[in-house]
Amino acid sequence: MKIAVVLSRVPYPLEKGDKLRAYHQLKCLAEKHEVMLCCLSDTKIQPVHEAHLRSIVSELHIFYLKRWLILWRLFIGLFSDKPFQVHYFYQRTVAKKIKRKIEDFHPDHIYCQLIRCSEYVKNLHNFPKTLDYMDALSAGLHRRITSAPFFLRSLLRIEAQRLVAYENLIFDYFERHTIISKQDQQLIYHSRRNTIEVIPNGVDDSYFQPVSSEKKYDLVLTGNMSYPPNIDCAVFLVKEILPLIHRRRQEIQLLIAGANPAKEVVGLKQKNVSVSGWMDDIREAYNSSRIFVAPLRIGSGMQNKLLEAMAMELPCVTSPLAAKALGEGSANFLSITDEPEEFAEKVLHLLNSEKIAAEKGREGKKYVQQNFNWKKTVDQLEVVFFENKKIVPKL
Repeated sequence: MKIAVVLSRVPYPLEKGDKLRAYHQLKCLAEKHEVMLCCLSDTKIQPVHEAHLRSIVSELHIFYLKRWLILWRLFIGLFSDKPFQVHYFYQRTVAKKIKRKIEDFHPDHIYCQLIRCSEYVKNLHNFPKTLDYMDALSAGLHRRITSAPFFLRSLLRIEAQRLVAYENLIFDYFERHTIISKQDQQLIYHSRRNTIEVIPNGVDDSYFQPVSSEKKYDLVLTGNMSYPPNIDCAVFLVKEILPLIHRRRQEIQLLIAGANPAKEVVGLKQKNVSVSGWMDDIREAYNSSRIFVAPLRIGSGMQNKLLEAMAMELPCVTSPLAAKALGEGSANFLSITDEPEEFAEKVLHLLNSEKIAAEKGREGKKYVQQNFNWKKTVDQLEVVFFENKKIVPKL
């Protein structure tokens, strides 16, 4: 089968959630199919990263977005009803090039990740297409409004409203649709949202394996630390929850690890809080810590960091928002709450009860292995593609 994949970012290195999902899906698909990857970039890609991707897919085409056109498109967006992120990633000259590459490749299927690049393929009616919403972006943005600086709230509210409309509108340009979780599926406001296939993320449990090592830290939080939901999570953890823990155990050490920490995250550094920034091997963060903590309050989708921590057999304390995407049985292996006092209590309980903590870690790992394997989730995605071969594209 020939599959054309269109992404809004170059999916390597793996410092963002959409890249992680795209990379592992590409890797699994390319083992059995001929895959052409078309991806956008607003920054220069390192040759070693480009070479790595070329070793995976049959064809790789990177289209660089012009900075001045990005600014112009955002200005045009002020007078449009399309989301600003759609304007940011769309350039007409690039669209013509992608269209030509796809027509030359003549795929059996087009797979487009995220609505932000759907404009590039929505009118290619000669090929069946699947749109991966990934998350309900409108819902994630709505959750960010109240915690955003007051001068950004009006802009975020406008973008969230536009996203709701666009997520609904773009649905009908694609034959099939996928999304990361059931909760996100129900937040797409289209009459046929229940037909969106839930394709969860996975975790490479052959890579994320627990290793016996010195525990330098008691708690760890990982993620892309320039992403607003992760910034909010880190600030909430350090300013609201950690002081409650330190009242009982002053020696508790926290590690915040992840790419591109924003100034708000860097500013959290103190005697008992370390901020590492990018780590070449994120497993070192997990292996050096006793408990994974993620009191996420805003955002959407499935938290890859939670899956990774569980695969590393770490007991996890997290919020209902993060846990819900893992399914109804998550309370059996996760400690879940969104109240600071209760969150601190659950952390202390695990720190004081090694046997319970170890059992939670084992149960979490078992659940991940059974339900969030990349090969298994990509097998589900293949079913979507093969079924689509029977669908006559819309004209």
